[in-house]
Amino acid sequence: MKKAVIFDLDGTLADSLESIWYCANYAIGTCGFDPIPLEKYNIFVGDGADTLIKRCLAYSGDTEGEYFEKAFLRYQLFFKEHCMYHVKPYEGIPETLDALKKAGIKIAVFSNKPHERTVDVVETLFGKGYFDEILGQADGRPKKPSPNGVFELAKKLDVEVQDIAYVGDTSTDMMTGKSAGAWTIGVLWGFRGRDELEKYKADVIIDEPSDILSQVL
Repeated sequence: MKKAVIFDLDGTLADSLESIWYCANYAIGTCGFDPIPLEKYNIFVGDGADTLIKRCLAYSGDTEGEYFEKAFLRYQLFFKEHCMYHVKPYEGIPETLDALKKAGIKIAVFSNKPHERTVDVVETLFGKGYFDEILGQADGRPKKPSPNGVFELAKKLDVEVQDIAYVGDTSTDMMTGKSAGAWTIGVLWGFRGRDELEKYKADVIIDEPSDILSQVL
């Protein structure tokens, strides 16, 4: 039995791809680039907002990042207002979280989304104080796949890393959890697929949110 579960946010707890697509397309559009199809964003997301915009610009032809500063600023400002655009929890997530909490398992969120927006999304979807801890990207904190955020959360949750399950949908998440020494659970309802999760050696790969319970309890 694990004592805590740390969740990635985008593609794990929340179906948020449309919000990222909507805001990033707006940002690159202010630089004169055409909108990028939604399905392309599956491989753009997961490594922070700055990397997202760099990938969007490179896809659009700005391989040197000439428009990065302008587009990134526009993205940050627009995303602040529209980070909840069409965002919803994945089916089965609320019930799974309730079951974990009922069993006395501590739950936390660790995201490469900017910290303020991470808090906005989590508290809007699940309520203020529902999660024991929420951690997003901030100056001075290395982004995933650095394990530093997992170590910080372990300390705040007062648990050992080996007693933590780390749940995510991308290679970045699997590298994060494994480098920290946590039990890694790869999920198939998010932005990537089984091949990527297997390549990055997820300890277990699951199909449904309720499958988390059998891995933790």
